Amino acid sequence: MEYPHFRFYIRQDILSLTRLRRYETKLGECLQTINSTALSEAITDSKAKFVLLGIPEDIGVIGNYEAGGTDTLWMPFLQSFCNLQSTDIFTGEEVLVLGHFDFSDVKALIHTNAKSQDEMIDACRHAVANIIDTEVEALVKLISATGKTPIVIGGGHNNAYPLIKGTAKGLNKAGMMNNAQINIINADFNGGYGHTEGRHSGNSFRYAMEEGFLKKYAVIGLQENLNSQRMLDELYSNINIQYSFFEDISVREKLNFRQAVVQAISFTEEGFTGIELDLSCIEHTPGNSGGVSGFSMLQARQYVSFVASYAQVVYLHICGGTSLITNGQIDTSSAKLITELVSDFIKSGNG
Repeated sequence: MEYPHFRFYIRQDILSLTRLRRYETKLGECLQTINSTALSEAITDSKAKFVLLGIPEDIGVIGNYEAGGTDTLWMPFLQSFCNLQSTDIFTGEEVLVLGHFDFSDVKALIHTNAKSQDEMIDACRHAVANIIDTEVEALVKLISATGKTPIVIGGGHNNAYPLIKGTAKGLNKAGMMNNAQINIINADFNGGYGHTEGRHSGNSFRYAMEEGFLKKYAVIGLQENLNSQRMLDELYSNINIQYSFFEDISVREKLNFRQAVVQAISFTEEGFTGIELDLSCIEHTPGNSGGVSGFSMLQARQYVSFVASYAQVVYLHICGGTSLITNGQIDTSSAKLITELVSDFIKSGNG
């Protein structure tokens, strides 16, 4: 098996999450599934334009000295998604639900053997680089090479790197581009441009750019108090990077949100572009590690819909959120938000 940590779904997996009701048709009744046999051919033959998969892990987040929890969103989202109404606007047949990665054995091994925080951090970064990156890249490359559009949910922002790399390689293999390079638009309070000190959730875009897979990079909503001067200097000095500050948009109102999004689209418009959204930049979401302020949920929906409608989009990646709150209970608000975001993306007609 080429993807040892991936669980492929069958139809019953989806139906078990779907609350069937007379006189209604739910999305889960119409979503497509396949088995893992002859995977490339099965994806190619599917009439779906979008391939949905989950990466419920927090190893990359822990490797960046942050709290975990990004492994908890996939299943609450999928259940919410399956129970949307199927209508002529969005039937569900447009989406192939492939399954999800399960790296819980890797995480358990790290927690069992790490004897200090330093060992924990090193082990997490090693696991991201040698296991998670490798498997995610391979599967995304296969999907992109079939001409389908990946929609990836859950996990930390470390998964942006194998997504960028896999998508670029897949499109190149399919003959859709001469060089394995794509552009990225990222709504995020942090640039994700940390040092190449070992793979974690804070340096995906630097690794991707230094290795030549990321051509142009636009960030919407950097928060001034949360990015080091050194990182800001590096972003500013790179002609292939464009960014806007959250404070300029929402506090000082030097430009409005739509203008910031238009600038990002214009900067990346000449090439294929991936959409990135870190839920931690959205206010009132559990696990928000930015601050008390952030973009609204409505602005997040407008961002995804607008970029998907006007850019040459080749994937959607929503990450960085959690469904856990402090008392251990489950909060479904982020799962419901992702459901709306994915629905908006598909309805944009991109893909």
